[in-house]
Amino acid sequence: MSAGTVVAIVVVIVVVIVVVVVVAVFARRRKRDADRRRAGEMREKANEDELTAREGEAKAARADADAKQADVDAERLRRAASDHQDDAETVRAHADEQARKADKVDPDVATDRQGNPTADSHDQPPR
Repeated sequence: MSAGTVVAIVVVIVVVIVVVVVVAVFARRRKRDADRRRAGEMREKANEDELTAREGEAKAARADADAKQADVDAERLRRAASDHQDDAETVRAHADEQARKADKVDPDVATDRQGNPTADSHDQPPR
């Protein structure tokens, strides 16, 4: 082998090594760029998911507030119903008292010693 052949072989080997290094550097750079893009997309997706989660939490808080308001409204209605029931019982007691007084005054109603009408007193025809 002549010196020119050895030099040509060394030059070819150096050129091949340089080409391999350049290709490796460009491939590594391309991979890093692709990884950066993928990481950016992942961050965007994470941000979207975070917004979706916050929106869900806000909806849950509104639903909880609505439920608490419904509980308050239901308690107010229960209290109003109780007040109406108490009023109705008072009116009924007054009506019963008025009916007893009327029975005491009515000569056609038979009463016991305490002034309460007997069971057959309302069955009697008026005189």
